[in-house]
Amino acid sequence: MGQEGLVIKSKRQYGDASLQTSIRIKQGLLMQLDQIAEQAGYSRNELIGMILDYAVHHYTIEEL
Repeated sequence: MGQEGLVIKSKRQYGDASLQTSIRIKQGLLMQLDQIAEQAGYSRNELIGMILDYAVHHYTIEEL
């Protein structure tokens, strides 16, 4: 079975209210996010929100 990838769909409005938060990430990762956001026509914030939404709906916890 193939691994499902992140599909970035056309821009849409989200009805949920959003909250502000702060995170620390490596500079290289931030640069990659900015590149993807520019290519896809999204803001960095919108892109990170889509990635996090995808992650919380597709994660698996592996037991040690």
